[in-house]
Amino acid sequence: MPGPMLDPFDADSDLPARVDVVVIGGGIIGASTALELAERGQSVLLCEKGVIGGEQSSRNWGWVRLAMRDPREIPLMIEAQKIWEGLDARTGRRTGYRRAGILYAATDAKSYDRRERWSRHLAAHGVPGGMVSGAALDALLPGRKVALKGGLHTPLDGMAEPQWAAPAIAAAARDRGATVLTGCAVRSLDLVAGRVAGVVTERGRVACDAVVLAGGAWSRLFAGNAGIALPQLKILNTVMRTTPVEGGPDVTLWANSFALRKRADGGYTVASGVASTYDLVPDSFRLARAFFPALIHEWSSMDLRLTRRWLEEARQARRWGPEDVTPFELDRILDPAPSARVLRSCWAEAQQAFPVLGTAQVAQGWGGMIDVTPDAIPVISGVDRLPGMFIATGFSGHGFGIGPGAGRLMADLVLGATPVVDPVEFRLSRFTDGSRVHIDPGY
Repeated sequence: MPGPMLDPFDADSDLPARVDVVVIGGGIIGASTALELAERGQSVLLCEKGVIGGEQSSRNWGWVRLAMRDPREIPLMIEAQKIWEGLDARTGRRTGYRRAGILYAATDAKSYDRRERWSRHLAAHGVPGGMVSGAALDALLPGRKVALKGGLHTPLDGMAEPQWAAPAIAAAARDRGATVLTGCAVRSLDLVAGRVAGVVTERGRVACDAVVLAGGAWSRLFAGNAGIALPQLKILNTVMRTTPVEGGPDVTLWANSFALRKRADGGYTVASGVASTYDLVPDSFRLARAFFPALIHEWSSMDLRLTRRWLEEARQARRWGPEDVTPFELDRILDPAPSARVLRSCWAEAQQAFPVLGTAQVAQGWGGMIDVTPDAIPVISGVDRLPGMFIATGFSGHGFGIGPGAGRLMADLVLGATPVVDPVEFRLSRFTDGSRVHIDPGY
């Protein structure tokens, strides 16, 4: 099943001989990084093996949220929200961003207490929001037929349209002088005296001083070929959109068995609030020790299965040279089939909670591969042993909203500027320096 329809993007055709920075990956993280660097006077080449925003950057829920994030991400998300507010004017294009608030519903006392405990992070950062119930809850969710004890409401949170945002940001980077190539995979790094001196693409070599790997679900494969240990797995998330409907909730809602947000076209994006599908692959066992705490944390919501993906990844090359055809050229766009069971379940739950949705039709469903790390927060970091190499990946389902902030932080790191937030929590070396890698229990 094809993924969402993207805004068209006019890519470049000529490969430059040299740039300051090569960015690998044309999702929202790579595009945001390219825009930040280009605006600071750097010559940039953004290489995307498929199309701009073709994978998870266009397949996510479209939430721009501070609510219920891992506390380690909050400072960066606050910066990202500031960027989103001016992004349409900055890019000269539509992203669909607007503030409508997000409500994390609580069905019982236990979930209510959990939301209330997390809400203390808002006060610590001077961000408005808190628990609502009774009449205030009814005003946010008119016409609801689902029993709720209350919920965490963050009025400054919002949404954007994933199919618009990454192409808009990449086009703005091109406006600022960046070269943006699609259908052009980067095969390998070119190293001289132990540091980055360039890359080899399927169209030829490009000299550069720095490389940013923002390849989403593909990042581990590229890093491994370069001798960089990057613990990252992929999780399938299933999403659907509906035809337009009047009278539904305007606030974006997470309600455990379903999550929904109103789209710019008047329809809704709907997904399960918790269900994710994990296909067992060889990396599941290579990384079993690193991901064991995450498995325990997510066990109740994880659908583990053995499918043909095991064989596909077992056959996938893990080492290659610059003259070889790579896995990135053999699979231009990850387009996994959605889970029919999840689609049926979350849509039925959403219609039961809001009967007005019964007048809408399911227009499309799709799957997307989320890049996850053992502690469910991203890597935004230089590679200590390889000068000139940087990685921005593993956003664990939180990448769309935080993407512009991540791009700004990555640009700071590449240029040696004062970082917009302290990047220590996002360092790659946390997986190897003896630090306790943990999932925040309140998230």
